[in-house]
Amino acid sequence: MIDIEKLRLDTPSCEKVLHFNNAGSSLMPAPVFDALQRVLRDENEVGGYEAERRAQDDIQAFYSEFAALLNAEPDEIAFVENATRAWDMAFYGLHLEPGDRVITHGSEYASNYLALLQQSRRLGFEIDLVPSDESGQIDVEALDDMIAPRTKLIAITHVPTQGGLVNPAAEVGKIARKHGVLYLLDACQSVGQIDLDVAEIGCDILSGTGRKFLRGPRGTGFLYVRKSTLEKIDPPFIDLLSAKWTGANSFEFAKGAKRFENWESYVAGRVGLMEAVRYARKVGLANIEARVTGLAQDLRAALSAIEGVSVHDLGRKKCGIVTFTKDGIAPKTIADSLRADRINVSVSPITCARLDLEPRNLEALTRASVHYFNTHDEVALFVDAVKEA
Repeated sequence: MIDIEKLRLDTPSCEKVLHFNNAGSSLMPAPVFDALQRVLRDENEVGGYEAERRAQDDIQAFYSEFAALLNAEPDEIAFVENATRAWDMAFYGLHLEPGDRVITHGSEYASNYLALLQQSRRLGFEIDLVPSDESGQIDVEALDDMIAPRTKLIAITHVPTQGGLVNPAAEVGKIARKHGVLYLLDACQSVGQIDLDVAEIGCDILSGTGRKFLRGPRGTGFLYVRKSTLEKIDPPFIDLLSAKWTGANSFEFAKGAKRFENWESYVAGRVGLMEAVRYARKVGLANIEARVTGLAQDLRAALSAIEGVSVHDLGRKKCGIVTFTKDGIAPKTIADSLRADRINVSVSPITCARLDLEPRNLEALTRASVHYFNTHDEVALFVDAVKEA
């Protein structure tokens, strides 16, 4: 059982504003803030190098904490500046050639799909879109049938930014293993709200952020790369941390996933993200997932009962992201109205999810994301505010 009162004490600004924008930028728990401040104070007092030296235990704990979170090995984890750059470090290092095929889905995040388009133009591979089933999630049977001899990669987003859909990541993993195809999973919106196990999912690569449901600092992210996949990726750029200069005309990559890191990094953020993972693990990811899912179900049901409000979340399984529209009112107008009532939400525009929203004739959605520190009373207050918006 989650002690909501304790968690709310760790999130003091909850008492001032209702936060329903955790998919955009979640509230930082007090222990994470304290960890950040500790490193920043050291940087102020003794300088960056000495501050980093003092933080070495926490820096090393970053790898073990993430390994425990994902059921991975510490040397399969890299610290990267954000989720998109983590995804890019893996994707842009793949050996794709003219005639190769990459499979993705209409729920793919804009930054990822733009990278696919750019590399397709550069390298000449083809992009295949797996269709959705009747629920809106990836059609796994269709995916199985689409795999061809030149299919080299399946790249999907676990939870899209524009809705509560949870794509069947583990089922996709079974298909990828069956055909021996690399599998890249964007877990930016799922890590921290869903209990993730890379062994169960079967992905070769997984990327994510620190600032969303993990409640870590902005400007932090991570990358998981399975050991057996490391040699299949040529990092798009390297430095004196990710590689060793072994001779005038030779070098070798760092061991493990550190080959995807930069020497210069946000040390305070890395320590803060480590503390955020540790905090989430103490709460328990299974506990978090159960509470977030339950609150979101209640919110969807209540919003659906409001005249003129439509909930637009797809999929058989849904998560803590809840998206909706209200007849005659633009999503940004709703967001501005709610913000005036001290309720924070986000807006998902078509430019973040064109392949998904355009076929549904949706220009934008209001996105209200719950987290475990939200309460049923807050959900009721939120619903009342939407009625009045």
